[in-house]
Amino acid sequence: MVDAAVAYYRIGALWVRASMAYPASFWMMAVGSFLMTGLDFVGIWILFRNVDDLGGFSLTEIGFLYGATGLGIAFADLFVGRVERLGQMIRFGRLDTMMTKPVPLIVQVCADEFALRRFARVLQATIVFTWASTYVDWTMPRALVAVEMVVSGSLIFFCLFVSLACLQFWTADSSEAANAFTYGGNTITQFPLTVFPSEIVKALTFVVPIAFVNWYPALFILGREDPFGLPQALQVASPVAAGVMLAVTALVWRTGVRHYRSTGS
Repeated sequence: MVDAAVAYYRIGALWVRASMAYPASFWMMAVGSFLMTGLDFVGIWILFRNVDDLGGFSLTEIGFLYGATGLGIAFADLFVGRVERLGQMIRFGRLDTMMTKPVPLIVQVCADEFALRRFARVLQATIVFTWASTYVDWTMPRALVAVEMVVSGSLIFFCLFVSLACLQFWTADSSEAANAFTYGGNTITQFPLTVFPSEIVKALTFVVPIAFVNWYPALFILGREDPFGLPQALQVASPVAAGVMLAVTALVWRTGVRHYRSTGS
């Protein structure tokens, strides 16, 4: 693990130095990314100019949900988002080249063309999360669950990025289908799940566990009962969901790599 982390750092640093060769372009894209992602929450704020709550949640509570899921996908996108271009790497023969190098393949794929400007999304989500957190009645258990929420949420999105990208070992390009679960999942969890039918909530809990990114731990932190009557233990089960997802993702990745025979397979 240490060697893999060092290899990722070195590859990432290489791409950072390359991007900083054009500082004006780097900063314009970073600021643009910050402003574009910020428009999501501006839209929510405008909505609350006309309503008092949404699904029984106030603006600050939705800001907490928004910031938590935003941090999860922002960290995942920053460190492994490039894996969604796996199909392109296969078609252009770049994956074949990577497989000849003495560095774990997953590290090379995820660190390829590392874009530090994506940190702007982390910053934007951090600002909203910090603002919303000032309205929370914090205790030590709630603080610990908040840390687990951010770490587990990042890991769950990490797993979704990688496992869904593996579909491209068998298809020409399925990045858009993957985006429906990654970026689409982020959009869903920006809002309280009370605005969706219970069947969708159960699917987001037991099929694709996106609800563990922020919904269940947020219920614990905000001191709310589960409106769907699901077991209270789910509110502290995000690390378990992340662990299961990691195991499934590792299996899917190994299966995909073993299936791969070379460009065109």
